[in-house]
This record gives sequence, C-alpha cells and structure tokens, in this order.
Amino acid sequence: MSQSTDLNDRTRFDVREIPGRVKHVQILQRWIDLPVGEYFVLINDHDPVPLYHQFSAQYPGAFRWEYLQRGPEEFQVKITRTSATATPVAPPR
Repeated sequence: MSQSTDLNDRTRFDVREIPGRVKHVQILQRWIDLPVGEYFVLINDHDPVPLYHQFSAQYPGAFRWEYLQRGPEEFQVKITRTSATATPVAPPR
C-alpha cells in the first residue's frame, strides 16, 4: 500500500487540482488553523520548495517540514505546526 492511501482524510491535503493563484493561500490557512503539535500531509504534483521558503520567511521556527515522498510525479510533505504564532513575520523590504 502506498503512503498516499495510508493517510486519512483528516491529515491529507491534496492540492493538485487547486488553481495556482490561490494554492498557497489555502495551504497557509490550513496550517494556521492547526493546533500546535498537529500536522497535515501536503500532496502536490511538483516540489513545493517555494512554499517552504514562504513558510521560513513568514513563520520561522513555527513549523516542521518533512518530505515523505519526493516525486517524480507526486510529492508528499508532512507540515507540522510546532508553535503558536499570532501573525506572520513581515517580509524584508
């Protein structure tokens, strides 16, 4: 059985069909809504490394990023909320 079929609906967040213009917003909102210590598994059709950089810039130290599967056709990343954050850190200007 593959990892993607082992995941339950509560933890699985498949974003492959979400339009790019709203994808990051929906992913970030899903993470913001998580209680500390909880996680979801992001499923995407490409490596979400730009999203990792966005998390790192806006929420440094508040998340854990763990690849469960690295392509080539499907990427799975376990994203855990490790601490509470009131607001994102403003990006540098």
